[in-house]
Amino acid sequence: MNKHVRFLAYTGLFVALGVIASGVHIPVGPTKVFPFQHALNVLAGITIGPWYGALAAFLTGILRIMLGTGTIFALPGGIPGVVVVGWFYHCVRRSDWMGLLEPVGTGPIGATLSTYVVAPLVGRSATLFFFQSAFLLSSIPGSIIGLLLVRILRKVVDLEMWGKEPCQLR
Repeated sequence: MNKHVRFLAYTGLFVALGVIASGVHIPVGPTKVFPFQHALNVLAGITIGPWYGALAAFLTGILRIMLGTGTIFALPGGIPGVVVVGWFYHCVRRSDWMGLLEPVGTGPIGATLSTYVVAPLVGRSATLFFFQSAFLLSSIPGSIIGLLLVRILRKVVDLEMWGKEPCQLR
C-alpha cells in the first residue's frame, strides 16, 4: 500500500478517535480544553509524523467546533503540540520521551497564537498567562497519557511500521 494512503488512513483514525472522545472536555473561560487531544497528538506525532499529525489535529479541531465540543482555540491549542512531537521524534531523536514535548508546542506556541492572533479575530480578550495555564492544564496530563499509550502499544504493535522514513524538510 502506498505510504501516503496508509498515513491518510491513520490520520482519519486519529480524527475519528478525537471526535468520538471530544464529549469529555473541560470548559475553561472561552476554551474547552481536551486532554485526550494531546494524548492523540503524542501518538500521531510519533506514528505518522508532524505534518499528517497536524492535519489530524486540524480536522479534529474543525469537527469539534462544528459539533460544539470545541472552540476556535482548539486549532492553535492542538496543532503546534503534534508538530513539535513529530518533528523532534522524527528529526532529532527517535525516543518515545519526545512525546513529553507536546506541552512545549501547546503552551508557549499555541497560547501565544491564541492570545495575539485568534482571540482578537473572534473578539475575545484573555492574557497569555490565561491561555498558557488553560492549555498546560490540558496538555501536561494528556502528553503523559499519550506516552503511556505509546509504551503500551509498543508491546502489542510495531509502531515503527508507520514512521520508518527519515525526516525530510522541504
